[in-house]
Amino acid sequence: MTSVAVVPHAPAQLARATIAHHSKSFALASRLLGRRLRDQTAVVYTWCRRADDAVDELVDPDGARLDEALARLAGELDGAYAGTSADPVLAAFGEVAHARRIPRHYPDELLAGMAMDARDTRYASVDELRLYAWRVAGVVGLMMSHVFGVKDEAALVHAAHLGIAMQLTNICRDVAEDWERGRLYLPDELLARHGAAGLVGDLGGPLPTRARAPIANTVRELLAIADRYYRSGDRGVPSLPWRAAGAVMAARRVYAAIGERIRRADCDVTAGRAVVTTSAKLGLVAGALGRLAVSTPVRLVSSGAHVPTLTLRFEDVPAL
Repeated sequence: MTSVAVVPHAPAQLARATIAHHSKSFALASRLLGRRLRDQTAVVYTWCRRADDAVDELVDPDGARLDEALARLAGELDGAYAGTSADPVLAAFGEVAHARRIPRHYPDELLAGMAMDARDTRYASVDELRLYAWRVAGVVGLMMSHVFGVKDEAALVHAAHLGIAMQLTNICRDVAEDWERGRLYLPDELLARHGAAGLVGDLGGPLPTRARAPIANTVRELLAIADRYYRSGDRGVPSLPWRAAGAVMAARRVYAAIGERIRRADCDVTAGRAVVTTSAKLGLVAGALGRLAVSTPVRLVSSGAHVPTLTLRFEDVPAL
């Protein structure tokens, strides 16, 4: 039987505070988990946040500084996976990774995604953007599949798809903010299709009036692509233990609701950041629990959680 990691009190407390500060949506969804799963989820999230912050803190990173930061993060992973790290957060992440058999490939891919983000925030095609979304979010879904104990390894693809869907939603929500920072994640092929090619020179300045309608149409198309990934993600939920299923369904509904609010604003990226209110989030969580209740009798008699043995690669996850 797989050993169960008991996350030390102080790192778990720090991890819960980190997820509550940086992602209220995930913090709310994680409250549906039991304490052990909630703490392990928070520890994985905190390591992801730590790595992201280490790269983000580099102001206009040149190649050497970025390579140094990534090498340092990879070295920290070495210590975490070897069980030799003295850092409480890294040690806690290592315990969870060992107990839940999280393949080293997944956090390595996350670091590769962060390198993509630091080096280049322009993507020529939807396929290039899909690789980025896989690395910064799809593999997070896979790590959480190990924490939660997905019962059917075929559901791993659906977990990766759900992470990709959420990242595409994030990209659509943050277009205006990213533009001000000189970043544009919308794929060039979609922008060109909708009449907004050649925007690179305008990045960082006011969004050109001529680009607003084409960008809105690009966002609308990207949200439609995200919808396909959400539907695939839904097909993996029945393979999760019931508490984990409730948390995943809640987070999925909140993120999908962000996309709906963008649509209600006619995908106008200058209309302000799409936000799901706390009361709306609670309603979405209640809806997720109601849907889960229908399958609870089956889940209660089903077999226990399973630790996946399969390691997915990007090429194993089909485009939708």
